[in-house]
Amino acid sequence: MTQGHTITIEQGERHVRVVHGDQVLAESDRALVLRETGCPVRYYIPAEDVRLELLASSSTRTVCPFKGTASYWSLPDAPDLVWAYPDPKPEVAEIKDHLCFYEVEVS
Repeated sequence: MTQGHTITIEQGERHVRVVHGDQVLAESDRALVLRETGCPVRYYIPAEDVRLELLASSSTRTVCPFKGTASYWSLPDAPDLVWAYPDPKPEVAEIKDHLCFYEVEVS
C-alpha cells in the first residue's frame, strides 16, 4: 500500500441485507468488512448470498490501484449498482468471489 493508505479486511459479525425497491438482492451473515483510507466502510458479500439472476452485467470497468479492476452489474433502474473484483490484487485476495453494493442494511 502507498504510504498513508491502508485497506483492512475482516470477517463481519453482523447480518447484511441489500434491498432495492421491494426486492431483496442479497442477504448474508458471511460478509467481509473492508475499510479503506478515505472511503466509507464497504461490505463484500459472497456471490452465493447474492441473487445474481436479478442483475445484468454492465460494460463498466474501473481500476483501483489498490484492489485491481472492478466489474459492475446493474438493475433496470439502477445502473452499476453492484461491483466486484474478479481478479483482485494479492493484498486483497479475500474479496475474490464477493460482491459489493452501494446501499446496505446492517443489523
